[in-house]
Formats: sequence, C-alpha cells, structure tokens
Amino acid sequence: MGRTNSTYRDLLRATEERWHPYRRALRRHDQDHFDRLFEHARAHADAAGYLNHQSVEVRILVSVVLEQEKRIDDLESTVEELAVSLTLR
Repeated sequence: MGRTNSTYRDLLRATEERWHPYRRALRRHDQDHFDRLFEHARAHADAAGYLNHQSVEVRILVSVVLEQEKRIDDLESTVEELAVSLTLR
C-alpha cells in the first residue's frame, strides 16, 4: 500500500512552486535571499518531517528562524571576539 500523506519534501517543493511568481517579481538581489530561505527549509527537512503540523508553512518558518538564530549567534560571537581584541590593544 502507498503513502496517503505527502512527504515534507514534496510539500516544500510544492510551496516553493506556489511562491515562484512572487520570487520572479522580486529584484534580482532579493531573489538570492529568497532562495536562501528555502535552502534553510531544506536543510532541516529531516526534523520538519517529524513535525506533524497541518501547515507546511509553519515548518518552513521554524527552519528559517532556526538558521537565522544560528547566524545571529555566530555574528554576536564575532563581535564579542573583536571587542575583546580591541580592548587588549
């Protein structure tokens, strides 16, 4: 017997296709940032597949927020390291 529910990866692909007209309307430099959001969503596909939520968009947004949180943490660490190195001079 086959699966009755679509996989998260299938739903993600379909969502990205639905958003394609929006992407196409963005300025060229914004399209790259938009694409990166879906890269974040794909990076956490295994975890998102475990979340049995009705809305695929919620899973996508949590993945995006997680990646942005990691990036903020990295940037804060870099700023802190720079601040320490400047005070040692």
